[in-house]
Amino acid sequence: MRDAKPDTDVLDVLIVGAGPVGLFLANECARRGLRWRILETRAGQSEHSKALAIFPRTLEIFDMAGVVAPFLAAANRVTSVSVTAHGRRLAQMRFAPEESPYPFIAMVPQDVTERLLVEELRRKGGAVEYETTFRSAEPLEGDEGVRVAAERHGEPLTVTARYVVGCDGAHSALRHLLAIPFEGAIYEDSFMLADVQTNETLPSNELQLCPSEHGPAAIFPMSATRRRIVATVQQAEGDAPSLDLVRRVLLERAPSGIEALSLLWSSYFRIHHRHVARLREGRFFLAGDAAHIHSPFGGQGMNTGLHDVWNLSWKLDLVLRGHGNDALLDSYGAERLPVIASVIEMTHRLTKVMGTPSRLAQTLRDAVIPMVSRLAPFQHAFVQRLSELEIAYPDSPIIEGPGRRHWEDSFRGGKGIAGRYILLIGKDADPAARETARRLRDSLRDVLEVRESSTAGLTLVRPDGYVAYEIGVAGDAELGEVCDLLERQMSPAAPSPPAS
Repeated sequence: MRDAKPDTDVLDVLIVGAGPVGLFLANECARRGLRWRILETRAGQSEHSKALAIFPRTLEIFDMAGVVAPFLAAANRVTSVSVTAHGRRLAQMRFAPEESPYPFIAMVPQDVTERLLVEELRRKGGAVEYETTFRSAEPLEGDEGVRVAAERHGEPLTVTARYVVGCDGAHSALRHLLAIPFEGAIYEDSFMLADVQTNETLPSNELQLCPSEHGPAAIFPMSATRRRIVATVQQAEGDAPSLDLVRRVLLERAPSGIEALSLLWSSYFRIHHRHVARLREGRFFLAGDAAHIHSPFGGQGMNTGLHDVWNLSWKLDLVLRGHGNDALLDSYGAERLPVIASVIEMTHRLTKVMGTPSRLAQTLRDAVIPMVSRLAPFQHAFVQRLSELEIAYPDSPIIEGPGRRHWEDSFRGGKGIAGRYILLIGKDADPAARETARRLRDSLRDVLEVRESSTAGLTLVRPDGYVAYEIGVAGDAELGEVCDLLERQMSPAAPSPPAS
């Protein structure tokens, strides 16, 4: 092999892997004006649908990032979830969270998601470097960055970057290089995935969950006549699921009347439930399937990965602009790992409940679901969990309080919320508090923006739309707490606000 040709320009962020997660991170780096590159071993983007569901909180994130419009145009919108077992409908729950501008699940095949993100990236002047494989990496002397060895068309390539983010999937080369354990287990059964042309018996806006002693199945509507079937199978038949196998699965587990007319694409796959113990190793980070994998029931995988890089990108941005410190970067793992563990637990439990072979457990399940699914608190909790609107960071080291999501129309469009915290101060605040807020803003001008709010008190919103601090009064003492919170995550060079 020839000697690697060095890249003399030092990047801010090198992204390994151009699936949906890596592409979204690249879009965020471009939006924030960072110097970045994205490497992909494949010759092009995915040609298959794979991940499908995009949930309301992810759509809000896409809106804040300025990329949501093409996804809304491409989506089939789901507003209902039905549970059917043994030919009997056990539950039908409306999926329409009122607190979000996106009260539906957007069904967008992964190949379309990747195409749309690539197109958005090109509009920003960026491109994916295909047929370029990550090989190894080592820290630069003095911990000033990372030198990455890659290969393109058999030719060695060297890239230097301040930070490297591995978005390179379940078999992540970066994770293996870092020797970070991928802890968990594999499901015994194989999974079948099939995109099929169907009749119009089932509503196009309804997702079907089908628990069965034969194994769980889920039916995701991609349009009125195209559906994604995901199901466990005890034994694979052939290299890929046949139309005949899909029909047998539907006959055993699906609502009556649905017919699979033709097979568009199918595949077998094995699923693990695993995650890493840490998301950061010095200047290296992991995100998406490189950091966590789990059952497809619940459709949370891609969404969770997209939330990973949404959480990470603004932190890298602040640090690279000289405003954030190491504690800010450490908070990525502190915040995302509990969410990841919760998602894995939820999808694992859902998979086991839907596919239990125990007749007693089936009888109890089929009796309990109709009762609890009618209860308003259960419906609300179900929608909040599935929609990911309930995600919060209450135990974060850089948050005081529950760390809840905060949404305002002013956040939309890609410019409403970006690289600065937003301090919302109530109209009832007295002149002295407003003057203190002004001084705080002036001393942290590149980090903090102050806006007036119709809500009393103070609310400090992070660049990712989560609340870092809130209180019902706005005084000097409370503004001092805001300042202390920000200074804990700012670089030592960040100025303190002037004294009163």
